[in-house]
Amino acid sequence: MTVDDTGSGEGADAADSGEDPLALRLEQLILGAERRYTPFQAARSAGVSMELASRFWRAMGFADIGQAKALTEADVLALRRLAGLVEAGLLSEAMAVQVARSTGQTTARLAEWQMDSFLEGLTEPPEPGMTRTEVTYPIVELLLPELEEFLVYVWRRQLAASAGRVVQSADDEEMVDRRLAVGFADLVGFTRLTRRMEEEELGELVEAFETTAADLVAARGGRLIKTLGDEVLYAADDAGTAADIALRLVETLSNDETMPELRVGMAFGTVTTRMGDVFGTTVNLASRLTSIAPRDAVLVDSAFAEELIRSGEAPASEAEAAEAAATAEKEGEEPPVYRFALQPMWQRPVRGLGVVEPWLLARREEQS
Repeated sequence: MTVDDTGSGEGADAADSGEDPLALRLEQLILGAERRYTPFQAARSAGVSMELASRFWRAMGFADIGQAKALTEADVLALRRLAGLVEAGLLSEAMAVQVARSTGQTTARLAEWQMDSFLEGLTEPPEPGMTRTEVTYPIVELLLPELEEFLVYVWRRQLAASAGRVVQSADDEEMVDRRLAVGFADLVGFTRLTRRMEEEELGELVEAFETTAADLVAARGGRLIKTLGDEVLYAADDAGTAADIALRLVETLSNDETMPELRVGMAFGTVTTRMGDVFGTTVNLASRLTSIAPRDAVLVDSAFAEELIRSGEAPASEAEAAEAAATAEKEGEEPPVYRFALQPMWQRPVRGLGVVEPWLLARREEQS
């Protein structure tokens, strides 16, 4: 199909289907191909069953379209590639569906953000009388190749980092069930804020919080798992890294008068990873600790505290730290340097997890 001034091609198709001609032109520009196939035709051209094609399609996050002629050569190629990985024995069918789902969910959020925030700002009409639709197409045409290259670059970088972590795992089981430090950071009183603030102000606050958290987590060597508006979930390979991130989050936000107070809960232990997310008792415990943490403070579980003590980053007690310093001074040696201080809190029952012993985490005074 082509666009011309006679009303044929895409213009005619748009008129027949009731779709916006510009929307169809944008779709063809972005996909790089014309609509040619119904779902049945696409599945047959890819050499896969209609049932499997539908599973892949839904996993990628796309709605059922009946038998409308809305698919392109790119859709056929994607089906063929996924099915080829299964046929070659590189992926099971279930894993191929999971690949489609994880990719679809991640890129759907990215695409929504780009259109809602990035492109919306760039496509403001430059001159009075011009509509946004009149400038959208050329802007997308210019940005598309650059954004595509950047997306592939970031994905390869992230894949390389993830692969490096996997090959360093102690055994095969650790590739899926790993020992990690997991932390939740939660804005205090966010529900009340939603009732007092204008939507635009609230959006700016959430964006500032997420941006600050994402930057700090990445800079200190952690991994941002997900953001939930007023809460972020992150993980780190060791307790010391996670502890530093938590305290820096509290320190940074407490110095920002526009931000509410923050509380952080962390736990250390075995975590199951699926589709970039983390699950298990360790994650649940970190979440529960967050809900009981004091304002602008960090609570950790006993396993997290033990890990800091084992690695020499925190003393078991201030008495032990003083004793170690006195011994070192007597023997003419350098005293041990601890990054963090731990204060045991009262034991308390936590719903679904039994009795836990939280520890209050802080920086050592001489290290601040």
